Amino acid sequence: MSHDQAFWLPFTANRAFWKSPRVITGARGHYYTTDDGRQLLDGFSGLWTCGLGHCHPKIVAAVQEQVATLDYAMGFQVTNDKAIALAREVAALAPAGMGKVFFTNSGSESADTALKIALAYHRARGEGQRTRLIGRERGYHGVNFGGLSVGGIPGNRKVFSATLLPGVDHLRHTYSAADMAFSKGQPAWGAQLADDLERLCALHDASNIAAVIVEPVAGSTGILVPPIGYLQRLREICDRHGILLIFDEVITAFGRVGAPFAAARFGVTPDIITTAKGLTNGVVPMGAVIVRDGVYDALMQGPEHVVELFHGYTYSGHPLAAAAGLATLAAYCEEDSFARARAVEPIFEEMIHSLREEAKVVDIRNVGLMGGIELAPRPGAVGARGFEVFLKCFEAGVVIRNGGDVLQFSPFLDSTPDELGRIFDTVRQALRTVT
Repeated sequence: MSHDQAFWLPFTANRAFWKSPRVITGARGHYYTTDDGRQLLDGFSGLWTCGLGHCHPKIVAAVQEQVATLDYAMGFQVTNDKAIALAREVAALAPAGMGKVFFTNSGSESADTALKIALAYHRARGEGQRTRLIGRERGYHGVNFGGLSVGGIPGNRKVFSATLLPGVDHLRHTYSAADMAFSKGQPAWGAQLADDLERLCALHDASNIAAVIVEPVAGSTGILVPPIGYLQRLREICDRHGILLIFDEVITAFGRVGAPFAAARFGVTPDIITTAKGLTNGVVPMGAVIVRDGVYDALMQGPEHVVELFHGYTYSGHPLAAAAGLATLAAYCEEDSFARARAVEPIFEEMIHSLREEAKVVDIRNVGLMGGIELAPRPGAVGARGFEVFLKCFEAGVVIRNGGDVLQFSPFLDSTPDELGRIFDTVRQALRTVT
């Protein structure tokens, strides 16, 4: 048997892929290089990951130096200098009062870590009956069993439904085409959708609920922007009932919405924030869970020599990842990346909404440098039209992403108007040639 096709690709139609592989062999700045030597403009900045551009010289240099200095150090009962330094820098960027940082290796691990911290917190406070977790329909919190359980994307859950966590419920999602279609930024309608949490509190009794986890902007499901006032109302309800609020900011953190965190952009401080992706600019896998001081303090009980939280990963705070993270955060600061993203946002918004009149476009949604163009599905072939647009753009030298029939965009934080123009001109041409 040949092993030429040994690689089983994630979230990919593998049989179709191997008939016409799309292989990247290099990247620099805003462009990929393919195995046949073509240059592709990256309209998705990696996978929401590389907001500073590919192979950023300062991050490359930091990782090269680190791998020759300290490749790995034990992470249990011992740590390394770079992890300590990175935690300090992340906490300094976080909302006031969120001063503790637990490192993971991915957004999926960050989600499960946050859920476990929430459960441990309530138990440490003498409310161990608070075990119920609340997610949201259409939410995405990674693919480990905890995040999958609170997640709300049917395709991700279907095959594994029998072994998802018990004691989980879901808020209704925040999207209504009739009330929100073609909104620019936050929809004016929909703050009342947060009151669905009151329904679940009445159903399960709030005293049994540990935490609510939501993406401030739901990304993978197709860019669902929170209605004005929605996140504030969720915060108020959680406070009223003693429930922890977790923001999954794996996508939205580190400039994607023009601020260090969506919590800052929308003016709502949760109890826990999960991150990954932009933490290291995608250079080395890493995630971080940022925790309110009071949550951490509640767990610091018992004899000092006893482990307070029986959780962690071999690679938590890995020195290479931490070195990449330190260089990344420094670059965000030196290049004023978050302010630059806010400056580019109106141009991005205007350009993405310029496709409103194209045939097959049924909605356009955006906030920060996140955007989605929803297409009418082809009868009997949901997702096929979106995938064909993705392929046509790839062939034309521009990389976007499709989630089913929603075309998704996540440009670099320092994208230029010319680059954005090329991205959306390419999409426009692709739409006009797809049936």
